[in-house]
Amino acid sequence: MPSISLCMIVKNEEAVLARCLDSIADLVDEIIIVDTGSTDHTKEIAARYTSKIYDYKWHSDFSAARNFSFSKASMEYIYTADADEILDEENRERFLRLKAVLLPEIELVQMKYVTEVSADSSLNPKTEYRPKLFKRLRPFVWMDPIHESVRLHPVVFDSDIEILHKPQARQNKRDFSIFIRAFEYDGTFSPKIRTMYARELLQIGSTKDFSDAKPIFSHIFDFDSSEEARKEASCILAHIYRLEDNKNEFFKLAMKDMLATPCAEMCYELGTYFLMQEDYSEAALWFYNAAYETESILDPHTSGDLPLLGLAECYSFLIEQEKKQLTPDPTRIMRYEEEFEKYRTASRNWKLPEEA
Repeated sequence: MPSISLCMIVKNEEAVLARCLDSIADLVDEIIIVDTGSTDHTKEIAARYTSKIYDYKWHSDFSAARNFSFSKASMEYIYTADADEILDEENRERFLRLKAVLLPEIELVQMKYVTEVSADSSLNPKTEYRPKLFKRLRPFVWMDPIHESVRLHPVVFDSDIEILHKPQARQNKRDFSIFIRAFEYDGTFSPKIRTMYARELLQIGSTKDFSDAKPIFSHIFDFDSSEEARKEASCILAHIYRLEDNKNEFFKLAMKDMLATPCAEMCYELGTYFLMQEDYSEAALWFYNAAYETESILDPHTSGDLPLLGLAECYSFLIEQEKKQLTPDPTRIMRYEEEFEKYRTASRNWKLPEEA
């Protein structure tokens, strides 16, 4: 049976660390805790489970911290976990079965990552495979009987283990400075990091966060030749220009998006703009397009519950407007009321699509 090191990087995790370690400690052979600057009782809690606790000066680089934690491991495999993850009893049994039959040629095991989402969280509840168990020392193997070559790609196994991600009900405000510093250092983003930054801005960014991001996404829009990069940047910049009430730049981006393949994010921005202008019929048109005629590229909420809520709000205002007319039209009021109830119900029933 292979030996496993658990490697974690933590900071101020006193509320959840014991829950995590209780669920995994007896399944591994070594626990490595790397603390990046806790000011609570995180290290005291960790000390109940292991003596291998290391302080690491935070440099706004998760990869560097992960690499440091890996450097302290001594077992055959390394299992990574975040403090807000747990294994329930069923998945503990799956983990034990995996450990008992893990073939030595398997170099990477993926496990299903399942996020439980509270009503006030912006986290995405999709279930997705993530690499979680790594062979610490990877052998290089020759393959093929003729024209032999070294196998460069790892041998990956997709397990049935589900890692339950149980974040606290309300997440702390997102610190976007790590993205900004990364861009200032390299002058660019990888596509993955660019998309993550844009997505998190749309989901939880404050007005200041968008203001700080403006120079970065302006640079991407002006100088990145990738169509995907420019489209993502245009969504962020349109949001910023709407907040700034810069109508000229806002509509320039919106019209360009309509000439290509419109995205739900841009339709939702247009709906929100006309809603703020109290043009409820026009706002409803764009919210409808966001919900039913386009797809989101960054934030799935912009093609789901957000425009549905926008539609309900529009029809609520249209009902009140009609009632204030000198001769209100009962048929029109009834139709607006039906639309209001339809979209309000749809917004309540909407769920994020599960990842295939």
